[in-house]
Amino acid sequence: MSTISKIRDYFRVEHSSPTEKKLIFKLDFFILTFCCLAYFMNYLDRASVTQAYVSGMKEDLHFQGAQLTEVTTMYSVGYLIGIIPNNMLLTYFKPKRFFPFMIVVWALLTMCNAAATKPQHLMAIRIFQGYAESCIFSGTQFVLGSWYTKSELGKRTGLFTASGLAGGMFGGFLQTGIYSSMNGLAGLPGWRWLYIIDGIITLPVAAYGYFFFPDTPHTTTAPYFSDEEKRLAKERCPIIEEVPIMSRSFVYKVFNSWYFYGFGLLWILGNCSESLGNQSLMNLYMQGHPERHYTIYQLNNYPTGLQAVGIASTLIWATATDIFGGRWVSGYYVATTAICTAVILLVPTTTIAGQYAAYYWSGTIYCIQGTFFAWANDCMRNEPRTLRAVIIACMNFGGNVFQAWWPLIFYRADDAPEFTIGMYALIGVGTGMAIWVTVMLYMERRKAKKNPQIIEGVDNMSSDDIGRESIVGGLKDVDNKV
Repeated sequence: MSTISKIRDYFRVEHSSPTEKKLIFKLDFFILTFCCLAYFMNYLDRASVTQAYVSGMKEDLHFQGAQLTEVTTMYSVGYLIGIIPNNMLLTYFKPKRFFPFMIVVWALLTMCNAAATKPQHLMAIRIFQGYAESCIFSGTQFVLGSWYTKSELGKRTGLFTASGLAGGMFGGFLQTGIYSSMNGLAGLPGWRWLYIIDGIITLPVAAYGYFFFPDTPHTTTAPYFSDEEKRLAKERCPIIEEVPIMSRSFVYKVFNSWYFYGFGLLWILGNCSESLGNQSLMNLYMQGHPERHYTIYQLNNYPTGLQAVGIASTLIWATATDIFGGRWVSGYYVATTAICTAVILLVPTTTIAGQYAAYYWSGTIYCIQGTFFAWANDCMRNEPRTLRAVIIACMNFGGNVFQAWWPLIFYRADDAPEFTIGMYALIGVGTGMAIWVTVMLYMERRKAKKNPQIIEGVDNMSSDDIGRESIVGGLKDVDNKV
């Protein structure tokens, strides 16, 4: 089939029956809207700290040295503590109850940031906030993998991760608007109002999820699904034989799985490759520039271009890998981008325009949030859902373990504007990713040769065929174990 035919067929007919079309429409409407809104608010909150910092918080709270980096590190510590327990809890508690509860907690903590009077207060608040917010990213990846088939997953994962980037982008415009219209209102500076408003607009998202989120195919009681749609949802993504999650055999299964090591290291490298964006380095580069002075509006607005590039890259890569397969290709692209942008920023003769271009180009690295987690879900489609939930959580955990200390060494706020050590680290990360993606491809194809009835040929099946083949493959696997 030609490239044009593949693209045309992908957008024209994605589902094989009217019932499936209705089911997917409802899933997209109720799952994606809630998860995207939640992740939008999550990133809005993450970005708010740096935006508040460059909008007056640094002077008001008397930040010294790398204390901003320490604040973000405390958030990372809380985040990584909560990743695995929160994903495990999603296999016991209904997501429509668990997600809204955690969202309410982090919304209230966001508003508490407005009361801080010194950096240490923010450090204490952010560790708890990180714990609460850690449920959304890994949890949503688990839920999406529970509802969508291989040919559908990339685009939805891409939309979800793009919504987070949109939150970070919107945060800059929100801070600009608040600073221009509310700075000094009721005696509060604009950066305090940013935290208050962030928390208030997050609460309706929790209410929406409580009433309308459909949980998972085998636990849903959503009234908007017909019995036929519920049956079809279970057939499309069947549950493989479960192993009790609090058992020695389950722990052995996790640590004896190549997924644990392969995707764990892959996302460590992926998370570190995003450092130019996820550490808000462009904001700090502009604020610390020795020759140019930027206004509050410029400091908040110019870096939003990086997130805009990230959104476009995420959607393009997610859709392209749904159509053509090969989610691993994005790993080689990101490795190349990481090395090239670091070299550009290291060269002393690079112009200001060239440095801006490098920062904006680095935004394309965000595409791996969609492709790498979709790749993990694809590989584990015929594994028990508890294993998939824990591996995805461990994958995100590994990346955030590094984010807890990586910036303290390589991207300290007081290293702005050059971040020389960090650029050398980024070159190393890009090189490591190219090598590790190659190893992952070898492991995946090795497994495919051992289990051809499960892995090979999936891309050529319809969604209903995938569901039936998964059931057969799962039963064969159970029989072999018995």
